[in-house]
Amino acid sequence: MTDNASHHAAHDLAVREFHLGRQPILDRNQALFGYELLFRDAQGGNTQRGGGLAATAAVIAHAGQLGLEKAIGDAQAFLQVDAAVIEGDMFAFLPREKVLLTLGATVEASAPLLERMAELKGHGFRFALGGARAITADLERLLPLVDVVKIDLRELAEAALVPLSVRLRREHKKLVAEKVETRAQYDICRELGFDYFQGYYFAQPVLISGRKLTPSQLAVMELMKLITSEAENIDVERAVKRDVTLALNLLRLVNTPAVGARQRIDSISQALLVLGRRQLQRWLQIMLYVDPGQHGASVSPLLMLATTRGRLLELLAKRLRPSQRNVADIAFTVGIMSLMDALFGISMSEIVTQIPVIDEVAVALTHRSGFFGELLRLAESIEQMHEGEDLVTPTLKQLAMSSDELVEFEVAAFEWSDSVVRYAI
Repeated sequence: MTDNASHHAAHDLAVREFHLGRQPILDRNQALFGYELLFRDAQGGNTQRGGGLAATAAVIAHAGQLGLEKAIGDAQAFLQVDAAVIEGDMFAFLPREKVLLTLGATVEASAPLLERMAELKGHGFRFALGGARAITADLERLLPLVDVVKIDLRELAEAALVPLSVRLRREHKKLVAEKVETRAQYDICRELGFDYFQGYYFAQPVLISGRKLTPSQLAVMELMKLITSEAENIDVERAVKRDVTLALNLLRLVNTPAVGARQRIDSISQALLVLGRRQLQRWLQIMLYVDPGQHGASVSPLLMLATTRGRLLELLAKRLRPSQRNVADIAFTVGIMSLMDALFGISMSEIVTQIPVIDEVAVALTHRSGFFGELLRLAESIEQMHEGEDLVTPTLKQLAMSSDELVEFEVAAFEWSDSVVRYAI
């Protein structure tokens, strides 16, 4: 990259703010494969997904300052780039084994670009192509250099999806279905042999009449009732010990870096003593998302999203109402519970009648109103940042917060969630 280009990008970064977002990309087993990192211009309102040098410079600058592993953990990062970025060297420090440089479908496959991509590929960099709609001449030239092709379901009819996916699979390309919004879309793409899936279809509640909680979920719920009713410690300990899975998960959780115990905790009584009632209730809320049959295999995307939301809302509440003692705990509960309709397959209004919550939590979850509802809407707006309309900036203004503060809290939430998932589940 030329000195002029470097100066221009640095200048843009100095005078513009960006919101950070990340969209999960799941494999065929619904386990996390990677994240697409997104930045939105807080002044202009355009989502930065490959739209120019300054946008990518912002992503890379934040990745360098914050540490890419804090934003993505062990996952892969899909980073949107354009031809100008590929021709430069601003991304040279990124870990090439964890980053896929993703070109837009409209990129022109010029000879200099193809030559530069081949050079970078020889150095271990990998490429993805986003938004493919048809086998064009440019796509044909790019395919030998591309490992992954992303197909936007909103931009392609099912009749065109079949031949395109068949052709790309014949070329041995990994396929990502983008903008997957329903289970039906996921099922279709899975049948067509897609490898990865991007979108929040997994967080959409599929309401099932007469849905029953699993035995492990029932055990957690019973324990939560004991805690809220201020039962004796010995009764709480007995309830934990009655469920082996619950006891094992509790010991895993209490020994995570997120708890910060100074020495290993090996007994339930010691775990309860270290955690205390408030923290125990928090971990129980997390454990509702844990499938005991999936330990060591795949982590629920709902668990990752719920723990991130809970932690982000907690940090925001602490920042905005530092003098109010319980506000952070309430915010965490709102974040964790906000996906329980998807988890249980029952409506949120039914959930708040079955799980005792204060009125502020109930209105936040059912109507997205009140202080905690506003925080929840902010978190959801960040997650859906690619949808076009910028709902983040107005909410930040109402809360009197800067984009820089939000990004710091987001990365802290990502890191905390990754710690919980990586060490405990």
